Amino acid sequence: MKELRIRVLAGVFVVTGILSWAGARLWNSLGTLPSVPVAAPVVLALIAVVLAATALSLRARLKAQRERQADAKGVDPLMAARAVVFGQASALVAALVAGMYGGTGVFLLESLDIPARRDQAIYAGFSVLAGIGVIAAALFLERVCKLPEDDDTGGPGTAPAA
Repeated sequence: MKELRIRVLAGVFVVTGILSWAGARLWNSLGTLPSVPVAAPVVLALIAVVLAATALSLRARLKAQRERQADAKGVDPLMAARAVVFGQASALVAALVAGMYGGTGVFLLESLDIPARRDQAIYAGFSVLAGIGVIAAALFLERVCKLPEDDDTGGPGTAPAA
């Protein structure tokens, strides 16, 4: 499984933000701008909490398993792989959503004197912060489930130590 790259997430965020900003400008010129839901940052924050809790739980179980504790519950490799896939998918979607709300929020900064637009800009800002939280939790989960690197000592093609 390939490791998630921060450059990819940043690229998705920036491209989506630019497209969202341009779309918000176009939509505003045609009529009213769609609103940023109040639930957007809440849902993203809940996803971040679930990812972080999963990562902390797996980290504790893996540590107990490495230390060979008697009551250690093992970690099923398939479950760990599913957790990583969930984290990667969540990070990609969060980058997309945070970019969308970020672009809309940047557009809304032009009209902060209107109370409704100011509230929408605040919701958009919190959505971006919560999206960054999802990405951070997903990267943490990925690092927790990463297999240790094989050391090259004694492998094929290496000289024996004298």
